[in-house]
Amino acid sequence: MQLYHHPFSLDSQKVRLALEEKGIDYTSYHVNPLTGKNMDAFFFRKNPSGKIPVLQNGSHIIYDTTEIIQYIERIAETVSSGGNSTTLSSDVIEWTHKLQECDSKHFTLFHIPAKYRLYVSKYLRHVIIARMAESPNLASDYHRKLKEAYETDDKMKNVEVLIQSKDHLVKLLDELEVKLGETSYLGGVEFTLANVMVIPVLARLELLKLEDEYINIRPNLADYWVVVKQRPSYKKVIGRYFDGWRKRKHY
Repeated sequence: MQLYHHPFSLDSQKVRLALEEKGIDYTSYHVNPLTGKNMDAFFFRKNPSGKIPVLQNGSHIIYDTTEIIQYIERIAETVSSGGNSTTLSSDVIEWTHKLQECDSKHFTLFHIPAKYRLYVSKYLRHVIIARMAESPNLASDYHRKLKEAYETDDKMKNVEVLIQSKDHLVKLLDELEVKLGETSYLGGVEFTLANVMVIPVLARLELLKLEDEYINIRPNLADYWVVVKQRPSYKKVIGRYFDGWRKRKHY
């Protein structure tokens, strides 16, 4: 099993947390989106969206984060049940989808100084154009990615996008606060894969130095955050990179 990812990618962190929590072995390949490695033809053929992470198991390739998480859960449950496939709980599925809908990309971009954001955006557009010339058979996919880059730049000029992403995040965190007042973890008293969806979001808020505004004012969420940061999976996937992550502020 191969995972194409980057340590600072939020969705990559979700998948790596799931793999570590379930004790599933995999081969790690770093793909840095800030240097345009996700635009290389080799990777683009695996995932025409150019997004990370991508999980490959034999000829089976998955590049939707929620589907990867559910695939990992099914593998782990099948192994633990002696080959019998089990059904994910509705609560875990609900929270997995709900957390994945959080617009962390635009929220993060709005908190990065414009001069850095625009520099990276311009560089990546040049990379896309160059890769398009190198691989004309993938031109339509590269055109779509280029259009997406311009659309992202336009959204960064619209303060309503920030307001909407912030409102969505606040609503989600309020729901988490209520849920964590009822159970120790999302999905029940035991740690489930729904939790790997929220941990990187909280880490991103701490990275952006927004923990007082979004985490610490919610006591149940604050206590939960202290607890999950002690898990070996967190320390391996996020904690070990956190100092460098603060300096770079990748997204």
